[in-house]
Amino acid sequence: MSTSQHRGRLPLFGLAGLFFLPVLAAFYLYYNGDWRPAGSTTHGELIIPARPLPSAEFLLANGTPTARHLFKGKWTLAYRGNGQCDDACIRGLWVIRQTRLLLTHDMERVQRVFIAEENCCNTKFFSREHPGLAVVAAQSIDALAVLTLFPSTDSTHSVYIIDPLGNLMMRFDTRENPKGLLTDLKKLLKLSHIG
Repeated sequence: MSTSQHRGRLPLFGLAGLFFLPVLAAFYLYYNGDWRPAGSTTHGELIIPARPLPSAEFLLANGTPTARHLFKGKWTLAYRGNGQCDDACIRGLWVIRQTRLLLTHDMERVQRVFIAEENCCNTKFFSREHPGLAVVAAQSIDALAVLTLFPSTDSTHSVYIIDPLGNLMMRFDTRENPKGLLTDLKKLLKLSHIG
């Protein structure tokens, strides 16, 4: 190869490098590094890795046991708290009710579950304000063991997303704008071929 041909190709290689180097760097940072662009983050807190919830028997407010696979088959918006439902609980249940309603045609893919950790339950309030909400009590050893898998971060102000395979995958703070939960859930439902 002559010197003039070599010199003629240098600008071409330089131009190709200017194009490909940033693309390769971006791929590396995105897939191998801890960096993510701000626009790609979720509004909720991802639980990494997702936590598979074992099958357990919860009790309905009337004392009837639930199916052991309560959290499988549909996407679940879950709230846990005292069965008498204080102000934080009222807010959390309002958030999951409104979020599900705003899903419109995907609404049937999502179930709402309230897990009473004690004092089960203010049934008049739940039936009047939240028809269709599954109200369950965690009283068995298996059910209490399931609750230990939930993050300990401020459960009073937390809504949890559980996928149709029974994996606890996201926590959302109910004091944040609830549109964030709706946005995250819409993305999950769009990308999911299950539930």
